[in-house]
Amino acid sequence: MVSSSVLGFPRIGANREVKKAVEAYWAGKLSAEDLIKAASDVKKSSWTSLKERGVDLIPSGEFSLYDHVLDHSAAFNAIPKRYQGLGLSALDVFFAMGRGRQAGGVDVPASEMKKWFDSNYHFVVPELSEETDFKLLYNKALAEYKEAKEAGVVTRPVVLGPISYLILAKAAKEASANFQPISLLPKILPVYKQLLSELKAAGVESVQIDEPILVLDKGAELDKQYAFAYAELVPVAPKIMLTTYFNRLDSNINFIAKLPVAGLHIDLVRAPQQLGEVIAAIKSTPIVLSLGVVSGRNIWKADFAAAIKFAQTAIAALGADRVIVATSSSLLHTPVTLASEKKLTEQQRDWFSFALEKASEVATIAAVLSGSQDPKVSAALEANKVSIAKRRQFESTSDDAVRKRVAAITPDMYDRKSPFATRKEVQAKHLNLPKFPTTTIGSFPQTKEIRTARAKLGKGEISEAEYDEFIKKEIEMVVKFQEKVGLDLLVHGEPERNDMVQYFGEQLNGFVFTRNAWVQSYGSRYVRPPIIVSDVSRPKPMTVKWSSYAQSVSTKPMKGMLSGPVTILNWSFPRDDVPRKLQSQQLALALRDEVIDLEKAGISAIQVDEPAIREGLPLRRSDWDEYLEWAVDTFKLSTAGVTGATQTHSHFCYSDFGDIFPSIQRLDADVISIEFSKSDMKLLHTFKQYGYSNQIGPGVYDIHSPRVPSEQEIIDRLKTTLAIIPDHLMFINPDCGLKTRGWKETEASLANLVAAARWARANA
Repeated sequence: MVSSSVLGFPRIGANREVKKAVEAYWAGKLSAEDLIKAASDVKKSSWTSLKERGVDLIPSGEFSLYDHVLDHSAAFNAIPKRYQGLGLSALDVFFAMGRGRQAGGVDVPASEMKKWFDSNYHFVVPELSEETDFKLLYNKALAEYKEAKEAGVVTRPVVLGPISYLILAKAAKEASANFQPISLLPKILPVYKQLLSELKAAGVESVQIDEPILVLDKGAELDKQYAFAYAELVPVAPKIMLTTYFNRLDSNINFIAKLPVAGLHIDLVRAPQQLGEVIAAIKSTPIVLSLGVVSGRNIWKADFAAAIKFAQTAIAALGADRVIVATSSSLLHTPVTLASEKKLTEQQRDWFSFALEKASEVATIAAVLSGSQDPKVSAALEANKVSIAKRRQFESTSDDAVRKRVAAITPDMYDRKSPFATRKEVQAKHLNLPKFPTTTIGSFPQTKEIRTARAKLGKGEISEAEYDEFIKKEIEMVVKFQEKVGLDLLVHGEPERNDMVQYFGEQLNGFVFTRNAWVQSYGSRYVRPPIIVSDVSRPKPMTVKWSSYAQSVSTKPMKGMLSGPVTILNWSFPRDDVPRKLQSQQLALALRDEVIDLEKAGISAIQVDEPAIREGLPLRRSDWDEYLEWAVDTFKLSTAGVTGATQTHSHFCYSDFGDIFPSIQRLDADVISIEFSKSDMKLLHTFKQYGYSNQIGPGVYDIHSPRVPSEQEIIDRLKTTLAIIPDHLMFINPDCGLKTRGWKETEASLANLVAAARWARANA
């Protein structure tokens, strides 16, 4: 009999209950007890829903109030010294690590965040050193297993594996110069053994141990560590399902097959080509194979026929008792349920499948493979066949004008008309900015009043004209504030925008939108990714109206703000029937038209943000070159249509850019702004290694934390930066947009930023 499995589930709740409860706790409006109860209610609802849909192996332990990696660090006592001895509760220490804290005499910055592999989810990076004293402060996996069991649901606990945890960590500042976190494997294994033995003693039959590092090239260097670790863990643990996702194992399967684990999960949505090699490697072993055939990363309905074919191949080689049908990864990256989407057309609803629907899919596929005679299963199989056929018919249509325009792209369309050195001189005269010019990344606080006005417009409670007047007042207020505080290159603040991707998708042909399809980005920050369903084009200008208005109320230069083609693609749910390159090219052409129109409207600086360009990088180096070629080319296609007098900007955040720095240089943006504040300024070493000829704005303070940096703190960062970056190339700015911040902290932080810039002009 073939079992079904889900590897993880969204944490937010069907109606954003967890997000609301967490933010209420931060605001002092909800007690810790009520926060824990709200979280418990959502967990129980998720477990029960998965059971009702017939899933055999239901996950527990992967829920988090902020981030599962942060949970792991807190539970294992991997708590940096700056968060210790502050008189805070364990819960408040946890949140301080994630978002910083500046209250009650406590002033600590947040820990660094990075993207979780090639997703838009951010994890909190563990900080380890030789002094890290691992011990199990609490067994979260056991607690949630018991909690689910009390609710009538038997679950399979999920634990982040020891080697992936250590590889994802970074050396703390107090660590020795050559310290590598993986060297702590012998120290951390006893804690894992305690955790797993407690699960086994509680009657847990199997445990999912996530080791996603195994899909990376660096996994090949860790064979000895894996052999050592799992030889230690297997004897004391429940049956271990070693879980990988997001890419292929390649040669790593050769040593994985020798591990004494009970099962192995592979991702066949992202890497279907690996099935044959994996089957061959494990066939002579007792290892059970879990097949990720239902996407945990996209929202398209699964093709049952294709999934069943994969599974039948595995069953023929291994037997049905050694095959599990599963989601490709955790469903964390998908919305909770399609049932909430009342505004989609019947045709559109038939295309999609969210987390709960995906759970039904894996259960149905497993039932078919197990020979179920249930009429409901037969009906679901036939309905899926009809749905997939209808979608394939829709996908076969295309916009000839868009396709012809893509085909007509020529090499000269990727390049600016003059080199940077020439452009810099022209722009200096045109913009007349001072030395160390100050600017922001684009957005300003999205207040309750802004959200209320947008909601009223959507409900028809105010007219378009009334809404426009409201937005004009917001823009004018933001512009006047920037003038008052002393910023040099202004922005309009983006009060009209709901999200940096959704806003553009709503104005482009080829997108579909949801009402409640929220997906976690980090902490309590959730987004609603638009869905690309057909060829993309721009029917009319998208941002010219508001940027032009902002410029009309100030004599200082105004910066137009756009999201880049690669970011719009990566932060949407993309089509799966055409290459990502084609989708990015179509987006780039639409943005190229917008950039040209902004220049014609008198906007002399235009920022095209690409924070997701590193995120989209394939996980295997052998796949990098193709991606980087079209990703960089589509950015250049979107920006190269303007004259040399127009200053192009781009922004990047929370990723390791060192390994793709030559591609960042090839973008040829006049100014780039990069997150520096939470990464210990380590990108400076990359600039020192490669050099950078264009202008750069290193983010001098962390906007994802509510704390206000002091003027001296910013000055100290500038001193460090100026040791490597020439002063004539430097902009000064926060490390990301200010949308999620409050006005009080924004005003104070920017005042300190401007004061630090004035210090730099006088002293550097």
